[in-house]
Amino acid sequence: MFKLSDPYGSAPAEKPFKQSVSRGVPWYNFPLTREYTLGQLLDQTIARCGPNDAVVYADRDFRLSWYEFGDEVDRLARGLMSLGVKRGEKIAVWATNVPHWVVLMFAAAKIGAVLLPINTNYKLHEMDFALRQSETENIFIINGFRDCNYVQVMYELVPELREHERGELHSEKYPHLKRVFFLGAEKHRGIYSMNEVKSLAVETSFEDYVERQNQCDVNDVVNMQYTSGTTGFPKGVQLTHRNIANEGFWIGACQNFSARDRVCIPVPLFHCFGCVLGVMSCVNHGATMVFVEKFDPVQVMLSIEREKCTAVYGVPTMYIAILDHPLFQRFDFSTLRTGIMSGSACPVHRMEQATERMNMREITNPYGLTEAGPVMTMTRYFETSIERKCQTIGQALPGIEVAIIDTETKEICPIGKDGEICCRGYNNMKGYYNMPEQTAACIDENGWLHSGDIGRMDEDGYYYITGRLKDLIIRGGENISPKEVEDFLGKMPGVKDVAVVGVPSKKYGEQPGAFIIPQDGATITPTDVAAYCKDKISWFKIPKYVHVMSVFPMTASQKIQKYKLREMAHELWPDA
Repeated sequence: MFKLSDPYGSAPAEKPFKQSVSRGVPWYNFPLTREYTLGQLLDQTIARCGPNDAVVYADRDFRLSWYEFGDEVDRLARGLMSLGVKRGEKIAVWATNVPHWVVLMFAAAKIGAVLLPINTNYKLHEMDFALRQSETENIFIINGFRDCNYVQVMYELVPELREHERGELHSEKYPHLKRVFFLGAEKHRGIYSMNEVKSLAVETSFEDYVERQNQCDVNDVVNMQYTSGTTGFPKGVQLTHRNIANEGFWIGACQNFSARDRVCIPVPLFHCFGCVLGVMSCVNHGATMVFVEKFDPVQVMLSIEREKCTAVYGVPTMYIAILDHPLFQRFDFSTLRTGIMSGSACPVHRMEQATERMNMREITNPYGLTEAGPVMTMTRYFETSIERKCQTIGQALPGIEVAIIDTETKEICPIGKDGEICCRGYNNMKGYYNMPEQTAACIDENGWLHSGDIGRMDEDGYYYITGRLKDLIIRGGENISPKEVEDFLGKMPGVKDVAVVGVPSKKYGEQPGAFIIPQDGATITPTDVAAYCKDKISWFKIPKYVHVMSVFPMTASQKIQKYKLREMAHELWPDA
């Protein structure tokens, strides 16, 4: 049996993984948890797969073998040490999937630092919060993304960058911030370039570098992800080496990954989808990472064909964009066999199209949340039922206990009964950064991490999502906190009160919709709302739908009945 213990007692044991043709070793012969740091894991893969491709960008002349990748990691790590980056310091990265993003991820891990990926859609308002709440000491940026100039934002938030010498930064607003880097060769006032950092590697001895690596522990925090919840601003989820190293191994095992696989990764690296499900699965199994800098269906199809990819990742909207693209028929998908479709509900007919038209007969569907490392359940590559691939969220990952817990009695529910989906095991986060109360509310005294989703388990150990406890909007894989948007819109001139709910969307799963009560005499239009939000909050958080009303439906205790607003949304925007 794979589970550490079975909360259902008499529930059937999970099927063992099938024999791996490529490795010739049954997956269930591996220990349920492996106690390696990310640096140790990378070194093992380099020793095993050194000359093979590690990182590839098909749209440019960029290709690193595992040997070369390891050299780049070591050079950057030693350069950061030379600049004074200490064990436990946070290194934020605000960038698309550019070359050296993953180099930075492992360089930080090897010197005991904490990588802090920042959502590329963040604007000034959100970046200000992230820098303050995380108390980050270091940040890497690129020029920008979409209509946001990251360099300009940093100069606006940290004007001292233009005045202080590099290495002597003292920010009044962000006292913890010590260094700003550019994830590339360009030079900017007060900001270190990537080449400059790497050139300093010689100032840190090999012995000091090895000693720093030896200080790293598997239970150290190595990655901090900001995730939206129901309490307003995002929370910093602290994930350890143990969390994401083991997650990567078993997520890759569920797809039967080996060093023969080449995985196209167009999903953002700032999400766990990219840096854990993608990168950590590949590093664990020696698979090649074929990156797309930012999602474009043609670039994805081109990468699959040119690099003969065996797997591709994406949320349903990405697959829809590929399958419905007018150039789809011109590309060769014959090398594909597996991959992941996740982030929101998978439409059955789209999963069928990916299976048949893209040759992804071993496609998988994981489920979880950032706090769970992020995957707790997943379908397997050998699952043949399209209904189980789409309508279930698979079975528990090996080494993780998953239970359905009654929301009233807190007892474990019997098979077939609905309750909250909870998990515990090597995957659970260490906690929210500087938020002990919120951490205690998420992980109970018995160690169960509460997902906020309602579901049930069938007799074969497959889990189903049937509802949601938490007031959260999930738009195409992006979590949106209604309260965060409400708090922001509540400051808009003319707004008396506002309530934000998820509006069902055929394309994105959900879109944010705002119900607004204006102040006396004020006139508010959807255009006004969009204009107020522009350049202040991420574009995907801006309400797609706006409805002005005079009063909200309320409970007897004067709480807004959001379920009634969701019902109204169905009537107001039936074709969303």
